[in-house]
Amino acid sequence: MLKLKRMPKHIGIIPDGNRRWAVAKGLQKEDGYEYGIEPGKMLFEEVRKLGIPEVSIYIFTQENTFRPRKQIAAFQNAFLKFLNWIKNKDVSILAVGDASSPFFPEELKVFTVPQENREQKMKLNFLINYSWKWDLNMALVNSGNKRLRKQDILKNIGSKDVSRVDLLIRWGERRRLSGFLPVQSAYADIYIVKEMWPDFKPCQLHEALKWYEVQDVTLGG
Repeated sequence: MLKLKRMPKHIGIIPDGNRRWAVAKGLQKEDGYEYGIEPGKMLFEEVRKLGIPEVSIYIFTQENTFRPRKQIAAFQNAFLKFLNWIKNKDVSILAVGDASSPFFPEELKVFTVPQENREQKMKLNFLINYSWKWDLNMALVNSGNKRLRKQDILKNIGSKDVSRVDLLIRWGERRRLSGFLPVQSAYADIYIVKEMWPDFKPCQLHEALKWYEVQDVTLGG
């Protein structure tokens, strides 16, 4: 069992590299999503075992909707398989993204508002059909397009129910945020995993947590 002196309260996950992994294996790009399901299950079980209270996973962006239809359909099918598995676990699911879009799974709409017992369970946030532009623009929508005071903006953004991210882990070696929760990730420590998401192993998560343990967290102070 991994034992650390300091554990993040909220980790962000960018499970990148599914399509590149598939191509490297001689498969079609869309085949990679299916191979990302088991890693998702392993990650969830490991995070729960470690007692990390909140996890946000970058599932699908609004920009991703410009991909070929085959890839979009393959992603949706794979994600719904994972959702059907995890919704029976003792976890509080929150779906963050533009639910008015046809790309937003119907099965997730019930999770677009926080559950009543959210604070008593592990929090699992899915960023799906998400965009940082949508997120920030929701501050205007939720306020009725009224002029907001600075202190009220964060209370009205689309991801207002998601807490500050302590550690962001990205698989697939890319070194960019890609619009991941810009407000909550403003002071997040970012750890890059060389391996692509379908090659996930719990030891990769452990190495990220060990790295985070020795970082100097100042929040700008």
